[in-house]
Amino acid sequence: MRCPYCGFRESKVVDSRPADEGSSIRRRRECLSCEKRFTTYETVESLPMVVIKKDGSRQSFDRSKILRGIQRSCEKRPVPVADMERMASEIEQEVQNSLEREVSTEIIGEKVMEKLKKADEVAYVRFASVYRQFKDINTFMSELNKLLSEK
Repeated sequence: MRCPYCGFRESKVVDSRPADEGSSIRRRRECLSCEKRFTTYETVESLPMVVIKKDGSRQSFDRSKILRGIQRSCEKRPVPVADMERMASEIEQEVQNSLEREVSTEIIGEKVMEKLKKADEVAYVRFASVYRQFKDINTFMSELNKLLSEK
């Protein structure tokens, strides 16, 4: 951190404490050259995530849409709500951790199917049938056969 008084690049932290209800950290620093003190604030940089839809339009990432899709697929299935929440959180975290600020709905859909396949096969097939827009029974059966062959 550069000293605001002399411009020296080295300083030491004298005191550190939470600020803004824990969303940032207030630090008191002392310049190692002129020995004057100054305050800095450290916050997490949050960049907005944008989702690219199939038609090319863009919208802000919304975790609740992922959770709703998972919940619809798991309706009347023995999948605990906590597991559905965990799946949505893991997908959100994976998307946020990627270096890209834009993600396609295809990538998100594949991540949802990957999580559902491990949690409940019927929920997986339900989601896949809507997501992949199965046109007829043959497409549906080929997906079921793939699932059976993986066992």
